[in-house]
Amino acid sequence: MDRLPTTADEKSRLLSDLYAHLATADTPDAAKKIQATIERLWSHSGSDTVSLLMQRASKALGAKDHDQALKFMDYVVQLAPDYAEGFNRRAYIHFARNDMASAVGDLRRALALEPNHFRALDGLAQIWRQTGNAKGALSVVKQLLEIHPYWEGAARMAEELAREVEGQGI
Repeated sequence: MDRLPTTADEKSRLLSDLYAHLATADTPDAAKKIQATIERLWSHSGSDTVSLLMQRASKALGAKDHDQALKFMDYVVQLAPDYAEGFNRRAYIHFARNDMASAVGDLRRALALEPNHFRALDGLAQIWRQTGNAKGALSVVKQLLEIHPYWEGAARMAEELAREVEGQGI
C-alpha cells in the first residue's frame, strides 16, 4: 500500500480486503505484514489536528503522564467521534489508570465503529479475564482468532479460558 485512502469508503473497502486476507493468512509472517498495513490504516485519521493530538498523547503516555495523555485523547474522540483508533487508544490509557469500566466502554465504542479491530478485541478479552468474566473473555478471544488467527497468545488464552469455563475433561 503506497498511499493512504482519501475517502472513508475507500478506507472501508481496503480494510475489508485486508481482513479477508488476514483471516486466511498461511503463515504468521504473512499475517504480520497484513496486520502492519491494517494498523497503518487504523492510525490514519484523515485530520492533521487529530494526528497531532494522537502524537502528543503518545508522547505523554511514553512519559507516564496518563492524565495529560487522557486529555489529548478526550479531544481526539470529541473531534473525531467516528475514529475507532481514538477510542481504542483512549481505552489503553484508561486501562493504564486502572479505570476498567471506562476502558471497556471505549473498547466497545471502538468495536462498534470497527468490529474487526483485533487490538480492541484483545484488550477487551484481557480486561474481562482479569476481572473474572472468563465466559465473556472466551467469547471475545474466539472472535479475535476468527479475524486474526495468528494473534500472539490468543490460541493459548482460548484454551485456558475454555478449560476454566467448560471445566476439565474426564
